[in-house]
Amino acid sequence: MPGPSQPYHHGNLRPVLVDTAVELARSTGPDGVVLREVARRAGVSHNAAYRHFADRAALLEEVSDRAYDDLETAMRERIATVRERDPRARAVARLRETGRAYVAFALAEPGLFATAFTSPAGSPPHSATEELTGPYLVLNTVLDELVDCGALSPELRQGADVGCWAMVHGFAELVGTGPLRQVPAEVREVLLESVLDLVHRGLLGDLGVIGSLPG
Repeated sequence: MPGPSQPYHHGNLRPVLVDTAVELARSTGPDGVVLREVARRAGVSHNAAYRHFADRAALLEEVSDRAYDDLETAMRERIATVRERDPRARAVARLRETGRAYVAFALAEPGLFATAFTSPAGSPPHSATEELTGPYLVLNTVLDELVDCGALSPELRQGADVGCWAMVHGFAELVGTGPLRQVPAEVREVLLESVLDLVHRGLLGDLGVIGSLPG
């Protein structure tokens, strides 16, 4: 991490402040992202930080966007590992990996996970004209793949994105910071698969197609 004696050019202080704030959010969550502390860790005066960010909210929004992007990347990398050739089996497997990746990120990066949803960017669009972004785009893409291959009916597709997100996000909160946080890892994995089974049944019916898929 840069020390107080390291000079900065006025043109590169902003990314340094954001990087520093991201690391702070990783260890403290959104509540720890304070301009004065970020400036101290970056080795500059708080007045210098205020020249780049009007207030804490402006900095936190940028850090939240970065955390949101990191969550999206983790999800994309996980679903990219699916090697099923059959379109239906592939789409089903990608849906499960989407959920697994989401929970895995929440557990591995609790500070960034909490920070990701402190910005408007972490909210799903409220109208058909708003652009999908981040993890929400990933989920919707996978759900559309299920429709395209005939596994999911267009009727059930309506609202499925919010329903899936609610179930997996709720589980992530329960095991991350909620009453299930002390559950052993092996039990947690079983519970997660049960949640994903419920999502599958609600959308697709039987679970036969996933019987041969990797757990």
